[in-house]
Amino acid sequence: MSTLVLYLALAMAILMLVGAFVVVVTKDLLVAVIASAVVDLVLAILFYILQAPDVAITQASIGAGLTTAIFVVVVRKTKRFEDD
Repeated sequence: MSTLVLYLALAMAILMLVGAFVVVVTKDLLVAVIASAVVDLVLAILFYILQAPDVAITQASIGAGLTTAIFVVVVRKTKRFEDD
């Protein structure tokens, strides 16, 4: 791999760590779901960089797309803490 690809992979790994930190620390569930979707999308890009396009497509569609949509629907159906 070229040096540019390695730096890109390193930057994406750091972005994944920041996203995972946001998921753990945040109090708002919707923000946590969106940060989780960002982590999933970055992981899909990393799979593509590692020359696994079939795994990348599956990760993007199921991990980032469908799972995020289900989580958003569930979060919207719950009662917010601030509404009490």
